[in-house]
Amino acid sequence: MTTVVNVWLAEHPLPGYLDPIKKLAAGFEAAHPGYRIEVTGYGFRELPAEVARAAGQGRPPDLAEYYATATRLALDTRGPSGEPLFVPIERAVAGRGEILGERVVLGDLEPAVRGYYTYAGELAAAPMTATTAVLLGNTAMLEAAGVTAMPRTWGELESACAATGSPATWANHGWLIQQAVAGQGGLLTDHDNGRSGRAEKVTLDSAELLAYATWWQGLHERGHYLDTGTPEDWGGTLRAFTEQRAAFTIASSVVAGMVARACSEAGFEAVACPLPYNEAAPRAGHLVSGQAFWLTAGLPRDRADGALAFLQYLLDARNVAGWHRAAGFLPVTGASVELLEREGWYDRHPIHRAATDQLRAADGSPAALGAIAGDLAGIQDRLTDAMAGVLRGADPGTRLAAATVSAQRLLDAHNDDCARGLTPRRLAVK
Repeated sequence: MTTVVNVWLAEHPLPGYLDPIKKLAAGFEAAHPGYRIEVTGYGFRELPAEVARAAGQGRPPDLAEYYATATRLALDTRGPSGEPLFVPIERAVAGRGEILGERVVLGDLEPAVRGYYTYAGELAAAPMTATTAVLLGNTAMLEAAGVTAMPRTWGELESACAATGSPATWANHGWLIQQAVAGQGGLLTDHDNGRSGRAEKVTLDSAELLAYATWWQGLHERGHYLDTGTPEDWGGTLRAFTEQRAAFTIASSVVAGMVARACSEAGFEAVACPLPYNEAAPRAGHLVSGQAFWLTAGLPRDRADGALAFLQYLLDARNVAGWHRAAGFLPVTGASVELLEREGWYDRHPIHRAATDQLRAADGSPAALGAIAGDLAGIQDRLTDAMAGVLRGADPGTRLAAATVSAQRLLDAHNDDCARGLTPRRLAVK
């Protein structure tokens, strides 16, 4: 008799994105003939709504892969009984060292990655796919200007732009704004960024956010930041960098290798380093994004163990390293990083080293881990809208105060649904 484990994956619009995971599913089936892994892909923005719909009909998947910013949404999604749909992964493992012969490797997750998905003292979800943001620089421009090292601080970045005569550029996106807040030790919400309890108050006009908005506005006014004119314009800012209209850009680490190849084809080398920090503030570190697997509660023992064993198989060092090489996502376990080091991968592809170095330098505080909050997608949108106004010359304090009021309404609406025992009505993912 075959036990079927239904796995819903968060898909991205990239050619063959799910192919490596489907291949791993086939490998697991070969090692475990009594199991079949049924893989279904949904767009990462649509998946929470699909899960909520299926749960309401009493047929949720056994494993569902939620985008990182939807972590609170996953925690608050309810099954037909009104109880939480998902059980924390760590609770389901229940201290076992192996499951169906697969060694449990959750304890080897990189600390920043494990920390992001830890809530109420338990690992809530198992991440295989992780990314962070890094600074990329044009080595030809730097060398021509006599700049001998990548900038490590906000001030050094501005000085390097002045020396090269070329601006920096990056997308106006809520996730990158969160990175700037985290780097200074700032919080977006109360209750330790929503990590010691449900976030109830959001603050988008904190000292850390005001410092960043003011610096960014000044950088733009002095001609050292290139605004492409479109919020969330990742593509436009990366093109400006590869076309050598900007000396620096900030990119998700998952595309760093792709950008490096494009730069090489354009005749110059790109180099990566951790995000620059505010030299006037204490350093905390930067957070991860990506996706993690959530386990449906109340599954029959054979399906639950099959799902948990499949997760350990995915997190085997060889498979994590392969996922990194194939798709560019961060290696999420210590063993996978060590394997890539032994293979000489980072020596051949140094563009990938900065992201892991950055996460390992984080202090593990609630600030560095990032916020878990209801309707974080909407909150990020409010940040983006506020910063668009700031870049057009608006007063940072006024715009961020208004954004706080608007974001608080979103958070309150999410929490009100949860207080009534409902899955939140807004299932947005950003």
